[in-house]
Amino acid sequence: MTLRSPLTGRVLMADTPHSLAAPGERWPVVDGIPYLRTESEGLVAVALDDLDAGCPDDALVALLTDQDAWWTGPATDLRELKRLVRERDMLSLREAMALLRMGPVADYFAYRWSDPTYLAGLALIEAHWAAPYAAFELACGIGHYLRELGARGVACIGADVVFAKCWLAKHWVAPLANYVVFDAAGRWPVADARFDLTMCNDAFYFLPDQAQVAERLRHVTADGGVLAVSHVHNAGYRGGAKGPARSAAEWAALFPSAVVHNEAVLLAALMTRTAPAAVGWHDDLAVEAWSLVEGGPAPRAVVDGIAMPVPDAVLRPNPLLTADGVQWPSERYREEYGDGCLWARDDADLPTTDPVRLRRVVDLPERW
Repeated sequence: MTLRSPLTGRVLMADTPHSLAAPGERWPVVDGIPYLRTESEGLVAVALDDLDAGCPDDALVALLTDQDAWWTGPATDLRELKRLVRERDMLSLREAMALLRMGPVADYFAYRWSDPTYLAGLALIEAHWAAPYAAFELACGIGHYLRELGARGVACIGADVVFAKCWLAKHWVAPLANYVVFDAAGRWPVADARFDLTMCNDAFYFLPDQAQVAERLRHVTADGGVLAVSHVHNAGYRGGAKGPARSAAEWAALFPSAVVHNEAVLLAALMTRTAPAAVGWHDDLAVEAWSLVEGGPAPRAVVDGIAMPVPDAVLRPNPLLTADGVQWPSERYREEYGDGCLWARDDADLPTTDPVRLRRVVDLPERW
């Protein structure tokens, strides 16, 4: 992967095994992940000093302290981060996120395997699946989608503004992918690459400079490729938007040529093995969020592609289903996802009885 400077656009070349450079600038590569955030000069300098001194674990601890501009949770603790780095080969994903003090975000990531927003995103990709060989995900989080694509032989690059998320993805969730840390609103270091699947899942709505980001996503999408953006909030939703939102007309201005799906219809397509209907951009009080694609074929039935576990997956009972019923990780999680979690319901109106399709059993990472 050729990377360019987020400051000047010059090609970055390896000047040491742990750094990339162009005339007048230098960037750290920590645990194999280039760190190219333009407004974190202090952390860049600290990480480079530690790497040059032969102390890669100290550089790793430094970058694990970083967060995005929207973070309102607690600060990390250096003693906990040092333990995380020291014991990283023994800890579970959930233990690692606890040491990173990720709070409610840790619940979101730990139990994403069966939440309706994630499943609808998988259904969106499968419905417009074009057998990609190379995929790029902006705001990739800890790599849930990259794990599914990588298991099917797709070469993946994940990008996020938070180093810790890419690091968790690499070591616990999607180790087959490559990762790079940069700011979506700045100059993209991957601007030379072209992917036949580009994605931004359950994240686009809070990105800055959304019109510019949309254009950059289009730029890195190959001719004939697919751009997929899942879960953009409806400002007119009668239940109240659960995050930054726009009206249908405002989203249409950003994605005028998109094929648009109601997220609930995508989830239903997964459950009933059917093709999701496109709805177009129009105001609807019943729609919590839309998902969209640009490019690719007409939607097809969601049968046995990326929205289902790979054939050799080791399935385990959904950890939220216990002998005493559903044990939600928090009230906040239940309020956001509970109504759409079909696996949590026990009634005759379910669209399927398949425990895999419902996600009563799930494909968890080995060290979940």
